[in-house]
Amino acid sequence: MRLLIIEDDREAAAYLAKAFREAGHTVDQAADGLDGYALAREGAYDVLIVDRMLPKLDGLSLVRSLREQGIATPVLILSALGQVDDRVKGLRAGGDDYLPKPYAFSELLARTEVLARRQAGPAGAAEPTAYRVGDLELDRLSHRVSRGGREILLQPREFRLLEYLMRYAGQVVTRTMLLENVWDYHFDPQTNVIDVHVSRLRGKIDRGFDRPMIHTVRGAGYVVRTEEPGGS
Repeated sequence: MRLLIIEDDREAAAYLAKAFREAGHTVDQAADGLDGYALAREGAYDVLIVDRMLPKLDGLSLVRSLREQGIATPVLILSALGQVDDRVKGLRAGGDDYLPKPYAFSELLARTEVLARRQAGPAGAAEPTAYRVGDLELDRLSHRVSRGGREILLQPREFRLLEYLMRYAGQVVTRTMLLENVWDYHFDPQTNVIDVHVSRLRGKIDRGFDRPMIHTVRGAGYVVRTEEPGGS
């Protein structure tokens, strides 16, 4: 799983991040509601773990805003407020689960895994056989890529890279996600392999077209979308 922990207690957040990583999962962290909201909007996460009491933007307002934006990533709310009314408010704000503090990590892990499975859909559910973003099309079965009706020839690794970016079209895909899912690295080899391949792919996909499709989000990763990133 790829998780986002939004928790202002740095000691608690560090403990959770370490425990989830030891369980084999990828973890990002935010220490306040505004940063957490920004990451949740831009990143492709399996589950968000959100503390209810956060600076700058409280957890319930954060979740409510995500739902208003159409972001359906499962949310597990953590809170010292554990009365029935408190849990009901968390669920009505858009939370998918609510776990009062103190809690056992084993229970938190189990609940998180349930939410991730639920988001993934029923076992055996088929992935799309084709992706389309604007005039860019990718067919997974025939391994054909075209833009504006013009076929584009890609090397196998370039095809996997574009397929992964298009799978999360409109969302920022981090270097860690690409290393783990396109290169099968579970560590950062400290090379520019991603930058080189993205540059080559961008040359094939965007050359000759007025609007670029592959964008770099500085300090975050890459995204496939039809518009230029706002304000950059």
